[in-house]
Amino acid sequence: MEDATTEIYAQIGTDQPFYALVEAFYEGVETDALLRPLYQADLTSAKLHTTWFLIQRFGGPLRYQEERGHPRLRMRHMPFQIGPAESEAWLRHMNAAIDSIPEFAPFRDILRQYFSDSAAFLINHSEIPSLA
Repeated sequence: MEDATTEIYAQIGTDQPFYALVEAFYEGVETDALLRPLYQADLTSAKLHTTWFLIQRFGGPLRYQEERGHPRLRMRHMPFQIGPAESEAWLRHMNAAIDSIPEFAPFRDILRQYFSDSAAFLINHSEIPSLA
């Protein structure tokens, strides 16, 4: 997948900011009443898999694919009910995490667009307004 996002890892040059990004993101998730129930009690594997995915997606080593196969994001998220509210909450925490990691400052707009598109793509449930 060649686009502006695939050059980010090379420009940063290390895994560390990606680990920090994921830690900052999950700090938000851990206290979010809407999102926290979607995750397992122990977030260790979710954090690791998310980090590996982001490193790979942004041009780094292919650890995620080597360990877990093709990302298939939509398929992997299908078991979870993700509506607009969950998507917006997820994006809010990711944007806050991006803002907290100085290494990502030069890529903030690219990352925000990527994550906005991804959050919208993973919506698999829509809330139907009550007629009552």
